[in-house]
Amino acid sequence: MLFIRFRSSLIAALAVLCTWAAHAAAPADDPQAMTARVAACTACHGKDGRATPGGYFPRIAGKPAGYLYHQLVNFRDGRRQYRPMTHLLDHLSDDYLREIADHFASLEVPYPPPATPGLAAAVLAQGRALVLKGDAARDVPACVRCHGEAMTGVAPAIPGLLGLPRDYLNAQLGAWKTGQRHAAAPDCMAKLTDKLTSTDITAVAAWLAAQPVPVPSKAVARSALAQPLPMDCGGVQ
Repeated sequence: MLFIRFRSSLIAALAVLCTWAAHAAAPADDPQAMTARVAACTACHGKDGRATPGGYFPRIAGKPAGYLYHQLVNFRDGRRQYRPMTHLLDHLSDDYLREIADHFASLEVPYPPPATPGLAAAVLAQGRALVLKGDAARDVPACVRCHGEAMTGVAPAIPGLLGLPRDYLNAQLGAWKTGQRHAAAPDCMAKLTDKLTSTDITAVAAWLAAQPVPVPSKAVARSALAQPLPMDCGGVQ
């Protein structure tokens, strides 16, 4: 069933891809033009980009514009590997992608309640410790050092960690660890996940996916961070 839903979403996305070129010259502030422009996105990522129940298409609504833009560029330029996304973005300009990123970043739609984790308390405690405290012995900084104390992200380029499916979080952390996902150099997430075990990744993903999203859920300003970022990250000034 999951494959059938995935195939249907992919077919729908490819079917509306042809509308992108037709609306490429339309003003970015034209609501009808933007609706047509992002139809390929919402075919997989759900209405208004709020994600779908399948678990592998993440929420993009409300994410920081800089982060969304960098991910679109990463897919287009081959740093992230997912063929449907690459096909969708292959011939789109930086300005066009920036307008799409700005559109989804501007949306404020409600989050669903978090899923029940279904894992042992010890595993969840391990995930909580890594997210909130890190592991100094392995030089692993806490997730909140970069993604904010509320884990809603830091504008303009660091995403929130809450409101994402556990399967998606597992897949992305695993992709960084195995070298299937890359970011602009220096790739701080690749360095970080190299120090994590598969058990660490499972625990972090499960604990994050079980947390409610605070209100407001928007990314905070960089000045709200209590400390400087613990690592240099490409695309994050």
